[in-house]
Amino acid sequence: MDFREFMFSFTSNVPVSLTPQKHIEIILRKKANSLNMRGEDPRHYVLKVCGREEYLLGDHPLIQFLYIQETLSRDGVPQVMTVSIDKISVTSEFQYYALSGRRRLTSEQSNTIRKKKNYESSWKIERNYSCMVQTVGGLNVDPGRLVEVVCQAGIYHGGKSLCEPQKTRVAVVSKEGEAQWDEELTFNIKVCNVPRMARLCFVIYEISKTKNKRRGKDANKDSINRLAWANTMIFDYKEQLRTDGVTLFMWTHVADETQGDDLLLHPLGTVVSNPNTDSCAALQVRFSNYDCHYPILFPKQEAVKAYADQMENGTEDVMSGLSEDFEKLRATADKDPMYEMHEQEKKDIWASREHFRALAPELLPKLLSCVEWTERAEAARAARLLAAWPPLRVEAALELLDYAYADAAVRGFAVSCLANISCLANISDEDLLLYLLQLVQALKHESYLMCNLSVFLLERAFNNLTIGHYLFWHLRSEMHVPSVSVRFGLILEAYCRGCQDHISSLMRQITCLDKLKWASQCVRKKKEISKARAALQQHLQEPHCVETLRDFVSPLTPSLVCKKIKPERCRVMDSKMRPLLLEFENVDPTGSDIRIILKIGDDLRQDMFTLQMLRIMDRLWKNAGYDFRLNPYNCISMEYAVGMIEVVDEAETVANIQKQSALFNAASTISKANLFQWLRKQNPSEESFNKAVEEFTMSCAGYCVATYVLGIADRHPDNIMVKKSGQLFHIDFGHFLGHFKQKYGFKRERVPFVLTHDFIHVINRGQRGGAGEQIDFKIFRELCETAFKILRKHGHLILSLFSMMISTGLPELSSEKDLQYLRETLVMDLSEEKAMEHFRLKFIEAVKNSWTASFNWALHNFDKNN
Repeated sequence: MDFREFMFSFTSNVPVSLTPQKHIEIILRKKANSLNMRGEDPRHYVLKVCGREEYLLGDHPLIQFLYIQETLSRDGVPQVMTVSIDKISVTSEFQYYALSGRRRLTSEQSNTIRKKKNYESSWKIERNYSCMVQTVGGLNVDPGRLVEVVCQAGIYHGGKSLCEPQKTRVAVVSKEGEAQWDEELTFNIKVCNVPRMARLCFVIYEISKTKNKRRGKDANKDSINRLAWANTMIFDYKEQLRTDGVTLFMWTHVADETQGDDLLLHPLGTVVSNPNTDSCAALQVRFSNYDCHYPILFPKQEAVKAYADQMENGTEDVMSGLSEDFEKLRATADKDPMYEMHEQEKKDIWASREHFRALAPELLPKLLSCVEWTERAEAARAARLLAAWPPLRVEAALELLDYAYADAAVRGFAVSCLANISCLANISDEDLLLYLLQLVQALKHESYLMCNLSVFLLERAFNNLTIGHYLFWHLRSEMHVPSVSVRFGLILEAYCRGCQDHISSLMRQITCLDKLKWASQCVRKKKEISKARAALQQHLQEPHCVETLRDFVSPLTPSLVCKKIKPERCRVMDSKMRPLLLEFENVDPTGSDIRIILKIGDDLRQDMFTLQMLRIMDRLWKNAGYDFRLNPYNCISMEYAVGMIEVVDEAETVANIQKQSALFNAASTISKANLFQWLRKQNPSEESFNKAVEEFTMSCAGYCVATYVLGIADRHPDNIMVKKSGQLFHIDFGHFLGHFKQKYGFKRERVPFVLTHDFIHVINRGQRGGAGEQIDFKIFRELCETAFKILRKHGHLILSLFSMMISTGLPELSSEKDLQYLRETLVMDLSEEKAMEHFRLKFIEAVKNSWTASFNWALHNFDKNN
């Protein structure tokens, strides 16, 4: 134990039920006895984790603290020290970091209009919704040829079309890039039935008269070239129907497939106008006022619920008639989120909503997907239902924040479930950190900046600086994206203004990052790796670098504080983008040095997301009583193509292990004994070796199932590592969801997951007989089956989390089509018995191809070294 004035340390066994305060009493008693001094008041001390700015506080058993759990899971000894409370700087103003309670979605301006009673309710407008498309300017087309364009518009809610889209006649684009229509578009939906969160989506597309290479009936069809798109809310933030003229600054149509090949419109795109007004197309639109001389407002929530109460009378008989079929309906509703229900199933499920509320409240997301939002009566009933619905668990609440749920009351209910401290659904800080990546992405699906979700995230960030730290970097890492730069920038400003004590720490991190980026740019100019490494150490020893790269919080792990850089321990890694391996002295002398990999030029968002999913899988397994020894190391994206990765100590790549054990690099992969012998060498005693084999078996089972479910591709011996303790783990997740790389026109990876013959040899503890005969391998197979079964039970959560990430812009996760891979690997459409049969066949396939995988690895080693 480090008492600052005295260096006094000891190791002791303590009961897991002991609280931090009781442990401090024991420490102080031992200190007093050993140093023959008077006892001290334990209330004046707290327990601090050695090497980290992390404290164990509160009247909780030690075993409940995450640091204790993680250290014990690694067979480590938790190291803590007592620190006097007087030496800890605590912000006295922290209690003032709060947002005043106020209604979020109805502004004071709309309330003022209502009080004056000079407004009209949108529910009283029985005419069809319409708008006039006037002109577009700034189109980026070739002025030297005839270009004909059409404007198409559609009304959407949560990504679903509410009526048939409408389009203008063809217009010719002038040499200045302008086209004129002055044409009114009338939609087949009455204003009174337009939901509050409906959006109007526009697209400008060119009709090309070029000859088509296709044969048959499609040969003479005109090809369509999408030029620009824009979306806008039908009701503004003040709940007022837009009845004025507006200029929509449009976005270019990137080559994505978010809405599928058959849809021109982009309903999941932002409702924010393009901020680059000088270089984008501008669409002039005028909305109809329906001959109403007053503002048209959407009804208040009280009026909506009163209408629902009135409509609900008389429906009890119908609902009671469906009670006998409830179990069948429940089974239908319990199918995975991507299951497409028939219209009659939707009607029956919606009619049985009170049974679902009483008997299966966790199926609310599927129930709400049955709501016909174009019918104001159903929309009103949905609002009424939410008011009486019991709180949801975290997993179900997260699903309601997906893009498919646009209604503000639904999203507000989801946030209230996460925020409600008085109920079991309340999300802990640890869970919030686990799902923070998706919650930040969910901000993109909010129709307005001021919403329950942004307020919730800010409030939790103010109360926990670790949440604030990661919220800051998740937001800042996407500031280069124009569609979210204003929204994310304003949330960042709100956080910095509300938590000013954190600003200096964050600014230090940004300053250090800028300096490291400068050093990286300097060394990347050197072609030879030896010269690059020499240049890096030279630059890092310059006074301006030494002065800057000191006393800052690690962006990767905010509980670690870097005292100063150690240039002699830093090096340039030998890969394409020349990442930097950096080492810093820990500000806490009781802690080990801090090692970080800085990557510039690679998009780390997919790695960060995959590692987050591995953490979630690890949590799901542990909650079921299984520890598959995963090692989801830290990774953070900080700017466009800039990020940091945690260094895992005492680990080697499988490729390096194979090379150390053989004369020829390619042939080393063929020998199955290399890995086994390496583990034996690292763990000379029989006890430690048996423990290492157990670690390897458990971690191999976990990663086999995780990589299979996630479709993680490009697996080779350079991105699978093994720790000296036997723990196996994967790195570099550049490809997932089955996007396997090809070599010479065919897929190199043909197996469902990596299970090479040398892995099997370790699992079998070096015994002969093959995969089918040994008891150890049978246990391994059963572990894989158990791991798969647990993940499959939580398939809804896994699909939902991936669905929430579609808006990220990851190339391999751009549409619902990509989610189909997950649905197939988890075989969500099969019974558990059939699903396990399917998995066993995949397992057998992997075992049969273990030699093929080893041969492919030999080719990889040969390619890399020649």
